[in-house]
Amino acid sequence: MVVESAAARATLLERYAAGEVRALSRAITVAESGGPEAQALLQGVRALSAQRQSAQWKRPRVIGLTGSPGSGKSTLTSALISHLRSAGQTVGVLAVDPSSPFSGGAILGDRIRMLAHHADPGVYVRSLATRGALGGLSGRSMAVLSVLEGFGFDVLLIETVGVGQSELEIASVADHTVLVLTPAGGDGVQAFKAGIMEVADVLVVNKADLPGAERLGRELRAAQMLAPHDEHTFFPPIVQTVASRDEGLSGLLEAVQSHRDHLGEAGVERRRLERARSELRSLMWQQVAARAEQASAELLADMASGRLSADEVARMLLRS
Repeated sequence: MVVESAAARATLLERYAAGEVRALSRAITVAESGGPEAQALLQGVRALSAQRQSAQWKRPRVIGLTGSPGSGKSTLTSALISHLRSAGQTVGVLAVDPSSPFSGGAILGDRIRMLAHHADPGVYVRSLATRGALGGLSGRSMAVLSVLEGFGFDVLLIETVGVGQSELEIASVADHTVLVLTPAGGDGVQAFKAGIMEVADVLVVNKADLPGAERLGRELRAAQMLAPHDEHTFFPPIVQTVASRDEGLSGLLEAVQSHRDHLGEAGVERRRLERARSELRSLMWQQVAARAEQASAELLADMASGRLSADEVARMLLRS
């Protein structure tokens, strides 16, 4: 666990507020560590963000990119960085990588793919290990996102690990969720049944130069019309990209803006309140799980033998 004195924490916050990148990296490390010191730092970071907002500081757009392994998320993220930088916008990237089975750290595949931007002072890339967390993100993703969000980037990109049908956590974290599909990814109608399709705000058919791209787009449009809808329903735009050739990126960002216009500022704020709820839920689950690990052998034996019910044991642990 990273331990910071109050004085060191104040200095770190001052350097962070001044835009020092090394302070940002250190703050993320502290936030990742968890515990009281991380919570104190996050409180300071969020207070700073609130002060900046009152001074008409614009919070960054948070765009989440998710999809199955091999869909080209990292290549698309790298291409988006280049496109946004050419427009003069600063970009922070949180790339959630699988954990090493040996060290538990991030396998830095995403950062390797983004090496082209390592010398650009307007780009900051941070890899984060899942450490066994499900949902496509890390258990510390929201804390790290708060630190990145308060630093003053124009846009934040969050790239999840490869996900399947039920990993929906990104939708509770990002302002806009972009689902990346490929023509070789299977039947689009079947894919639309998956939960991850239902929370996507923008659908991207990447590698659109491959055979089947037009067919996948048609299947997605047809599946959208089959879902319950009325005149107020927002249908996620379907965009074709070839990230390896930087094609379709303007259309993707226009689709994200279309969704933002649909939400309005009130809608974006509701999403950010839901992010806070999601973070609270995650922390509470961690605390409950920690209580379960504290159950003594005697309590477990009483439960296994039927002398106590699981409900009674749970209540005893939660009261302790």
